Amino acid sequence: MPYRPQRAGTAPQLPDIGYLVGAAVAELELGTPGGTGARIRPAPGGPPFKEGPHEGDGQRVFALVRLGGRPVGAIVGRIRTGDDPASVLAGQAADDIDLPEPHPSGPEDAPRATVVVATRERPEQLARALDSLLAQDHPDFEIVVVDNAPATTATRDLVAAGYADRGVRYVLEPVPGLAAAHNRGIAAAEADVLAFTDDDVIADPHWLTALTLPFGADPRLGCVTGLILPARLSTPAQILLESHGGFAKGFDRRYYDPAHPPADEPLFPFTAGRFGSGANMAFRAGPLRAVGGFDPATGTGTPARGGDDLYAFVRILAGGHPLLYTPDAIIWHHHRERWEDLCGQAYGYGAGLTACLTALMVRRPALLPALLARLPRGLAHARTMTASRATDAAGRPGVPGGHGSYTYPWPRHLSRLERRGLLYGPVGYVRARLSVRGEPRPWEGR
Repeated sequence: MPYRPQRAGTAPQLPDIGYLVGAAVAELELGTPGGTGARIRPAPGGPPFKEGPHEGDGQRVFALVRLGGRPVGAIVGRIRTGDDPASVLAGQAADDIDLPEPHPSGPEDAPRATVVVATRERPEQLARALDSLLAQDHPDFEIVVVDNAPATTATRDLVAAGYADRGVRYVLEPVPGLAAAHNRGIAAAEADVLAFTDDDVIADPHWLTALTLPFGADPRLGCVTGLILPARLSTPAQILLESHGGFAKGFDRRYYDPAHPPADEPLFPFTAGRFGSGANMAFRAGPLRAVGGFDPATGTGTPARGGDDLYAFVRILAGGHPLLYTPDAIIWHHHRERWEDLCGQAYGYGAGLTACLTALMVRRPALLPALLARLPRGLAHARTMTASRATDAAGRPGVPGGHGSYTYPWPRHLSRLERRGLLYGPVGYVRARLSVRGEPRPWEGR
């Protein structure tokens, strides 16, 4: 059955997790492998980093660690009164992270790109995202804002008043759903590389360059995804989400080639959630259009609740094109703050996964034998994914972001919601598909 938030006063309450203490989010530039000249600053879009006196046990800090500008890891430390934050965290980074030699990359060889931002009635967040996109160091790109089934003219007015004269284009997509909005962006795009992100993010200045450079180096490459980090870790909902993976996929580059399936991925290519997330992805336009773009019966804003990005990843891989994950392309994401929103996300993750698998079978029946062969392991994987997680053997509370060795307990209520979502996903996809049946892709007939 569909997930419906319960009325005020009846929604399940957060469990007794008083130890979920918020953390400041910061960027730590080491300067050198030894930490000489280390500098620290607040994460983009996050609250100011407190450098004055600290009460009690001090201030907890989640820090992205950079070396020569390149992200090399993340740590969680504690700053106390009298500490020099940069020195303390640099010392911890040297102990906790195997630091490579810096290898800065320039934007000179990055191919021309179109950045597509789908949005609906969130002009303030959109403005913040657009400001960060306009500050990219990429040498040649355009920005297309897709206004999805708007109820007001707020987005159109924002773009016209503050961004149109800076090269941002506005297009309207009346059909609701993130996949439909992305397909409209594909139709409007003029570049051969299409990057997608959300309206609730802040892009690192080097994001687009890092996301698009690999296309120039590898003509077979069909998709690149990047690192997504939290802009804030202030509420229990934000901390729980990041503690259990959030959107982050780690700090190691990973190349997925359908011609050489990874030995440690028995479900490949159906483990699409490992490849990346829709807030930070880019595609070569030709292969993406060739597979029909995104399935409009998937994604946020449809009864399917999600799965549009996962569907595209699998279709690109099934078409014979490799996919690359690179941590050098960084997006800072504003996680939802409320417990009710986290409940909706948990349900949506389950629904989106099985909606994606249903869409693949409907759109590409030839994949069915491969999926059936992997189904037993897939069900076991789904059960593990939705299991109630616990602390480590020592019972220690966790480290946000999955970047440490232990995690916070995952409430059983969220596990149940994920499982309910898994059961609902195929139903949601069928409902969404009936509502968009016969809708042509926006670029067809161009």
